[in-house]
Amino acid sequence: MSGTSARVADSTGNWVDTLAPQWARPYLRLSRFDRPIGSWLLLMPCWWSAALAAGIAHDVRGLPLTIVLFFIGAFAMRGAGCAWNDITDRDLDAKVERTRSRPLPAGQITMTQALTFLVALALVGLVVLLQFNRFAVATGVASLVVVAIYPFMKRVTWWPQVFLGLAFSWGALMGFAVTFGRIDVTALVLYAGSIAWVIGYDTIYAHQDAEDDALIGVKSTARLFGAHTHQALVLFYGLAVMLIGVALASSDVRWPAWLGLMAFGVHLASQIVRLKIDDPELCKRLFYSNKYAGALLFTGLLADAAMRAAS
Repeated sequence: MSGTSARVADSTGNWVDTLAPQWARPYLRLSRFDRPIGSWLLLMPCWWSAALAAGIAHDVRGLPLTIVLFFIGAFAMRGAGCAWNDITDRDLDAKVERTRSRPLPAGQITMTQALTFLVALALVGLVVLLQFNRFAVATGVASLVVVAIYPFMKRVTWWPQVFLGLAFSWGALMGFAVTFGRIDVTALVLYAGSIAWVIGYDTIYAHQDAEDDALIGVKSTARLFGAHTHQALVLFYGLAVMLIGVALASSDVRWPAWLGLMAFGVHLASQIVRLKIDDPELCKRLFYSNKYAGALLFTGLLADAAMRAAS
């Protein structure tokens, strides 16, 4: 296939289409490096926990390196996770308009090539993980259980977004594992708050495919909530803000962290107000905007950590 005809339906005109070598394009699309929103959303809880843990420790000397390592690890493991997801979903993807042009269902790469690339990305993630203490390494490896089962959940439960939340929020535990060599109640509450956030934004995302999902029998919270999606988002986004607030309060954070949480909450509220579940393009834009919501909270936590380390 040519570079143009092999484009993925919901991701065109990006750097992969215009700059990447022809041979590399299917692999970059398989790992979603052409649209890294998922990597950013996976990264945000990692950065939240790293900054919050550094603030609790009143020590930011190791924070820059941790931030960089989490960045590399999140992009590598998100790529590996996408490859695994496409391997397990290749038959379903072929039946959905938005996903049938992905590299595997479109025949751009073979299963063997996809598996080999998955292993290569996982090895990059392992190299990153081995830079941390043993407890952090074990915590990171444990996340693979959730990652492995997630793609199958939409076949058996109306709540696959919960399992995505368990996987995508794992970074909320990693900052504490790296900094303290343990996971405490604050980390668990931050993790729970992040899970609620993921359920909310992935429900918005899933509305893009609600009609196709209904035809092929795939379950999702988008289909479950339907016309009541706005009320469900009030619940889950509200839980996210409340639980993260509890984690901040238990950490005795200062005003920058609270300002970041307030900006995060306002952003989530604006998504609910603007959402039209029958407008796939708007759903996509609102889903993508969660990168900025997460960054607002991270900025506040980072400023809080710097302030507490300086005092």
